[in-house]
Amino acid sequence: MSKHTEYLYEALGIKPLVKQLEQEENRWANSLPQNVRSLLDTFKHGDLESWLGLLKSLPEVENLDIQLNKNAITLYGSKLNSAQHAQLLASLQGLKPWRKGPYNLFGIDIDTEWRSDLKWQRIEQHLDLSDKTVLDVGCANGYFGWRMLGAGAKTVVGIDPGWLFIVQFLVLNHYARQANIPGTHSLLPHRLEDLPDNLEYFDHVFSMGVLYHRRSVFDHLFELKRCLKPGGELLLETLVIPKSAGEVLVPHDRYARMRNVWFLPNTEILCGWLARAGFTDVQPIDETVTSLEEQRKTDWLDSQSLEHCLDPENPALTIEGYPAPRRAIIVARRPG
Repeated sequence: MSKHTEYLYEALGIKPLVKQLEQEENRWANSLPQNVRSLLDTFKHGDLESWLGLLKSLPEVENLDIQLNKNAITLYGSKLNSAQHAQLLASLQGLKPWRKGPYNLFGIDIDTEWRSDLKWQRIEQHLDLSDKTVLDVGCANGYFGWRMLGAGAKTVVGIDPGWLFIVQFLVLNHYARQANIPGTHSLLPHRLEDLPDNLEYFDHVFSMGVLYHRRSVFDHLFELKRCLKPGGELLLETLVIPKSAGEVLVPHDRYARMRNVWFLPNTEILCGWLARAGFTDVQPIDETVTSLEEQRKTDWLDSQSLEHCLDPENPALTIEGYPAPRRAIIVARRPG
């Protein structure tokens, strides 16, 4: 066993999730602890020791509280002295790039690359998460999971194999576990295919910004459906093209400088894929061209962002000449 396994198992919030599964007599409780520990045992990364050092050097703060319903997930507490403030700021900056957010930790604004709150505003009016169990696939650092708890979810489970994202989540969870937080928020270092077959556990499954990275669209859709309870709801968000640009774009090499983009359908075709995968009540609820307000370079991002991926002569096109990024949001239901 890795010397860090039990520390990470505790910090990721696995124990409350397993306890809930045991209370519900759900079979996933039997396999989840060993599955997570096995993944943690085999994790290797050159920055791991540095990252864990940052986590363990976080200043202790008294009188903790958390606000989940602001644009920025906000942590409050006793005022930090100058040394604590500098220590926390250095730790947070040591975990750049921060892509999903924004966050505010005791007065330190983390102005992330994505204004994820703008996407949340487009979807929240279509959701009823009260007392529900939610799976957030490709959750990154967990921003949307915190917003889901703020919207009344009982249990949020995020999955993401990206370890920088996971460590960023651990910073938030270090403090959130000490605050009066509603519900439980866990993050599993899993890919979707690592979850049990026919899990059928979640009331809601979110897949946002994942489908276009998958070589097999239908494998992904079937995996999402198997995670839902009968009658459960999927919210799918992905890159699309305007109907005038055709049915499906398969980039020749890169799309907006990204190599791992495989399929961009128009929204009508996307809805057809969901129906073919066995979903019902398929409804598009939004289609929005990504703006330079929503995704942009900030001091918390050392690399390029959207503006560097668009044709400087025609921002309606990517640098490769494809239609500029636009995203559709679809809701659909697993038959009950």
